[in-house]
Amino acid sequence: MKEYTFFPGCSSEKSASAANMEHSVQAMCKILGIQLNEIDDWNCCSASIGYAGGGQLPRLAMSARNFALAQQQRGTTDLVATCAACWLAMRETAERIEHEPEVRADINVALKEANLSYEGGIKTRHLVEVLIEDIGWEALKAKVKKPLSGLKAAGYVGCQTNRPFGIAGESYENPLYLDKMIEATGATAVNYPKKVACCGGALMFTEVEKSCALVRDLLQCAVDNGAEVIVTPCPVCQLNVEVYQGKINQLFGTNFNIPVIYYSQLFVLSWGGSWEDAALHQQVVSAEVLRRFA
Repeated sequence: MKEYTFFPGCSSEKSASAANMEHSVQAMCKILGIQLNEIDDWNCCSASIGYAGGGQLPRLAMSARNFALAQQQRGTTDLVATCAACWLAMRETAERIEHEPEVRADINVALKEANLSYEGGIKTRHLVEVLIEDIGWEALKAKVKKPLSGLKAAGYVGCQTNRPFGIAGESYENPLYLDKMIEATGATAVNYPKKVACCGGALMFTEVEKSCALVRDLLQCAVDNGAEVIVTPCPVCQLNVEVYQGKINQLFGTNFNIPVIYYSQLFVLSWGGSWEDAALHQQVVSAEVLRRFA
């Protein structure tokens, strides 16, 4: 059993905004023998206030509080996040605490108000890093019981998780890890040029038409290249690309109806998990195209 400190973030099942991710991640980790130990009393990573101009110190202090709690509860065990925004926010905080003494001092002044302190020492990782670096490709492939043969899936990395995670051979412009995950399940990874294009992110709430135009283009690109399903590691990407398809169809006269799922859902299904284990019953756009593998 491999154990990690877990930061669910605001896209967790408890916030009801991405229950399919949380549920399928837990099912995936159970199959792999991974124990995710959730930080008790965690708070928002601060990515959201970054969009709102919340200021540097409040933003960093919010993430630092999670590190301080994690250290109290789990020592220096690696801290794992499933959300790209959380991973980036907390990774930035960890690196600045380690390399910028003045910033670290200011953060600890803020943390002192909650009787906390943090001097560093915890490594922040995305769950994708854990799967590739700690579990490994061969182990992921070995779990497959129901190969998703014939399924054409477009891996939508997005613009936040296009970082190479320090994994040898990856690149910012053409990351391949998601394609390899898709292929590990027996499905075919569609090659299309919009795999790292932005979906608009949180701007979807304030610049709807502009963001919808971005999503329209990447949807069209995926469909034109034969995709039956879009697979992503990012909850904001999943939300924007799935939920706004109806709005996009209204704005642009299109007829998109393609399921957008998480890599964890694809793994669980191919590893013999049920439709419910993979949380495919919780999709907004029906994932019925995957029913033949259930």
